[in-house]
Formats: sequence, structure tokens, C-alpha cells
Amino acid sequence: FLALLLLLLLLPVGLPPPQPVASTECFADDKFHTAFIYLFGHVTYGHMIQGPSIIIDKHSTIWVEPGCTASLTKDEDVKIMVGSEGECIGTDLDTIHLSIFSHRFMSIAEQMGRVLQRTSISTNIKERLDFSCALFGPDGGLVANAPHIPVHLGAMQETVQFQIGYLGEDLKDGDVILCNHPCAGGSHLPDLTVITPVFYKGQEKPVFYVANRGHHADIGGTTPGSMPPYSKNLLEEGMSVKSYKLVNNGVFQEEGVIDLLMSPGKYPGSSGSRNLHDNLSDLRAQVAANQKGITLVRELIDAYGLDVVQAYMKHIQENAEIAVKEMLKEVACKAQTETGSTVLRAEDYMDDGTVIKLTVDINENGTALFDFTGSGPQVSGNCNAPRAVTLAAMIYSLRCLIGHDVPLNQGCLNPISLNIPEGTILSPSETAAVVGGNVLTSQRIVDVLLRAFSACAASQGCMNNTTFGDDTVGYYETVAGGAGAGPTWNGRSGIHTHMTNTRITDPEILERRYPVILKCFHLNEGTGGVGLYHGGDGVIREMIFRRPLTLCILCERRVYEPYGLKGGGAGKRGKNTLIRQSGEVIQLGGKESVEVFPGDVYRLESPGGGGYGSDVGTPSSHRKRQHIFEPSGSVLAYKRLQ
Repeated sequence: FLALLLLLLLLPVGLPPPQPVASTECFADDKFHTAFIYLFGHVTYGHMIQGPSIIIDKHSTIWVEPGCTASLTKDEDVKIMVGSEGECIGTDLDTIHLSIFSHRFMSIAEQMGRVLQRTSISTNIKERLDFSCALFGPDGGLVANAPHIPVHLGAMQETVQFQIGYLGEDLKDGDVILCNHPCAGGSHLPDLTVITPVFYKGQEKPVFYVANRGHHADIGGTTPGSMPPYSKNLLEEGMSVKSYKLVNNGVFQEEGVIDLLMSPGKYPGSSGSRNLHDNLSDLRAQVAANQKGITLVRELIDAYGLDVVQAYMKHIQENAEIAVKEMLKEVACKAQTETGSTVLRAEDYMDDGTVIKLTVDINENGTALFDFTGSGPQVSGNCNAPRAVTLAAMIYSLRCLIGHDVPLNQGCLNPISLNIPEGTILSPSETAAVVGGNVLTSQRIVDVLLRAFSACAASQGCMNNTTFGDDTVGYYETVAGGAGAGPTWNGRSGIHTHMTNTRITDPEILERRYPVILKCFHLNEGTGGVGLYHGGDGVIREMIFRRPLTLCILCERRVYEPYGLKGGGAGKRGKNTLIRQSGEVIQLGGKESVEVFPGDVYRLESPGGGGYGSDVGTPSSHRKRQHIFEPSGSVLAYKRLQ
């Protein structure tokens, strides 16, 4: 009202109102209205047009809704003041508003991601999109996320909740927190998490938190790329930070961050960050992305009120909780009918023979205990997975098992009790090496979870991590493989599966920025498991090196094949080969660090996905081949905006 009054006071005095050229019946707000029609050429600065009205120009038509007022600015732009008429949104659950707020929350995370992509400079974040953005409630629980990296999204809430408990009252407006330590909810050290509290006028404590996690190509450690295949201790993997104020009272702490990034050089055999410029630039971009999220959250609160926004935050989480409970009830009923028990069991093995074992005990009320008792002990290598990674795999798998569209959030885990014995590969000590747990063990956890629910065959179960560099450059990528088939579908070929959702670097960018030539990159036909539904095929990727570098590979499914389900065949194992310029061929295995020289070729063959169902007795003409699915959903929308 005050804004409208101010506008009236600023308008020219004595200006005659515009004259409509016609009127028509329009339907709005569940009833018909008489709307006057105006020609844009007859409207001048100072005119005000009350809705419902239509303003027609040569190339456009403007609809002024009932209760709104249109006016023309000095620059001849049409300004519409939205009226306050209509139903006031309360805190009680409304299904339409639930959908609206779900998408509004997700939109905040998506816009944060676009800012991060545009303002970053590293190949890893700008081109490969190896980052995630999300919105969290005042308790640190995940509210909404953009369709980014599953292993980040499920684990980040552990990070936010750790910082809330760790910093307590020491978290002020203008502070931004940096962390990456596994015991603080981190995944592995190259994933740097930046958290910013959202304060709102009249509130002493944060009303929300925004956070993003981005993979930095080098943060120091024993090998370029900070992904050492043979690390035995966390100190060998680069900079580790439990909690550091990256921005303190609005001031970016550049000197302190540089000290942190160079600190791994104090460890024997290690180096500080080999690409400090990219680190600092990307950290600033991460801060900027969070600031965009804060602006959007405050706008949302301004529009609806804090009580309404936080009420629908809870409604969204409760909706996810209900969806998981209903899914678990259906699974329990089916299991009881088929086996006489509501206990589900599954296990699978890492390539070193370490078992990952799961027992799921589902109750009648839709709650369940996920018990990893029997899983192997902490390993001497780096495939130990922090607790946050296991939670990320669980929340992702549960969301996949739900039969309808709900946002991935904290509510998915509310019906779940979790038991992870201390000292196992899934709950290692604070100093254990973990760089492979995030990218390899996480995939095996998902395979075990989906196997317990008989949801689909195993996917490639690996991210095929490839890192190369020297003291001046570092490059990291994950490579696609085959997806597992399911009860009604064939597995997709040449795709990032489950816990990874990154792009591969464009060949032009790869060859321009790094001393390599991409020799070939194509599907490896026949590597998917056979069955009524076929597993997806893996890929072949070959790179020629143009100067001496250190090559590090960190892979799984080089020993154990991705399993098939319900009679389907297993997918083919992956393979890593180095072909020297002299013609010598060297089998590298799944985890290796090797010096390469100009003319050497690295050949990666990624695993295929398992097949589903037996095709014995099925005529070849009836066997299911590759279906073509029409893309849809938020992931497609996100891709279209890139």
C-alpha cells in the first residue's frame, strides 16, 4: 500500500486516464471477469491500469491480473505491482504449496550451482561439474538439493551438523566455514566444503544453511592430483581441515588458506598444493555461490514469512519420510510372502577381498534397521569409507527405491536406524586413508543396498579415477561405464552411475589445457551382462602423453565382476593397460602410480553392468534390447541450462 501511495505521489498531475479500445470476458481466479483492452501506444508515463486488463503491443500481449496495477516508467517499461488479494498461505500442509516450495527450494540450489560453474576457473568444477550445492535447515538436515553428485549431497548434512555442534555460538553473520576432514562429515580430502549460515532480520540464530562441495584437482599430498593409489595415512592425501573460517566477519582469509593449502609439504614425501591459483579462485567462487543462495532464501522469506517457509521445509522432509516408510512396508509385505521373513541380506566384495555385508530388518510400521555388522575391518590402503559416505549411499539408494518423485532430503533417513561397527572399512579411524572410499567403496555400498532389495543388477561399481600431473599441473577425471539392468529395463551404456554424476572433460579442452592427446573414446561393445534385460556396456578411453608425468589410477571391479540378478549374467571386469612408446605392454591393475613419458599410451577399459533375468528359453526375437527412454525431470532441465 505504501509503495502504491508513493507511486501516486510521483505521477504527473492532471493526466487523463487511458481509454480502453474494447473489453472482453476473461477467466481468472475461478471466475469470469470483464477485462478492458488497451493499446500500448495509448499508454504514457503516469498512466495506471487496474487489473484485470490486457495491454496489446505490436509484438506482445500483457495480461494484468485482478488485484494488480500496471504503469509505464519513464523508460517505457511496463511495471506491474502485484496486489495482495487472494488466499494467504498458512503453515498447514497444502499439497499444491508443498510442490511449489519443493521446487522453490530446489531452484535455490540449482541457481547456486550455476553461479559456482560460471565463476570457477578449474576444469574440474567449470567443465566436469564435480560439485554439489544444497540447502539445509537450522538443525543441519538436508532440505533440498540440485541434481548434482549423490556422494556429496548425502554426506554434506553430516558436515553441516558437525559445524553446528563444533562452533556453537561462534558462528556469526559474515562467517563462511571451510572443511574437508572425514571425521567432520567429509567424503575425501579433495572435496572442499564451504558452508554459510543464513541469518534473517530479527533472528539471533541461523534460520537456514547453504553449502556447496567442490572437488579440487590438487590440494597437496604425495602425488599430483591428491589421489594417491597407495596412501596409508590421511596425511599423505593432502590438506585436511576440520573447521576453518574461510571468511571471518566478511573478510576472506587468503593468507590463512594459503598456509593450509601448503601445509601438506611439511609431511615427508608430500607437497603443498600444486595449483594454488585455481584453489583460491574456486574457493572464492564457492563463497559467491553460497551468497547467491542466501539472497534467494531471504527473498523467499520476505515473500512468505519465516514461519511459512520453515513449516514447508518440515512438510517436505515429512513427505520424504512417509514415502520411504510406504516403500519399506511394500518391500516387507513382498518379502514376507516370498520368503516368510522381513529380513533382507546382501554382501559383495572389494577387489582386495574385503566384504561389505548388510542386513536390513524391516518393521511393520515402515521403519528399518540397516546393520553392516560382518563387514570387513579397516584396510591398510585408502578404500576406507567415512561414515558420511555410507549415509550418502543409503539416502541415495532409498530415494531411488521410492516409486514416485520426492526431493532427496533428510526425511529419507528418518525411518532408518543405522549400525556401523567401529573399526570397519565403513567406520575407520580418524587418521585412516580414505581417498578411495569416497569414489570406490561408496559404489560397492550402493550395489549391496540395491542387491538386498533386489532392485537391479550391479552397475560398473567404480568411478575409474584417473589422475596425472607434475609439480606444475594436475588433472583428474572419472570415466563412465555400464549401468546394471533391472526388472523392466536394460542398463545404459557409457554412463556415470550411482554415486558419481560428473561430466567427462571435452576433448578440445583436455588437449588444449593438458599435455595429452585423446586417442580414442568409445563404447566397449559386449561388456554388459547378458540376460532378459542386458547390462550396459563399458567404454574404452586411450590417452597419449606428450611430456613426462606421474599417472595415478584408482579403480575397482578389476577382480570381481559386477553381478547379474535373477539369472542375469555378470558384466565384464575393467582393465587398465599402459602401452610404452617402445611397444611394451604393462598391465597396471586397479591401483597404481607410474611415471609416463612422451608417446606412452594409457588405455582404460571400464566395467560393464550386470544383466537382469534369465533369457534361457526366450526366443531371440523376444529378448529385450536397448530401450530408448525419453529424457525428463530436473536433471534434463539442469542440462538444458548449461
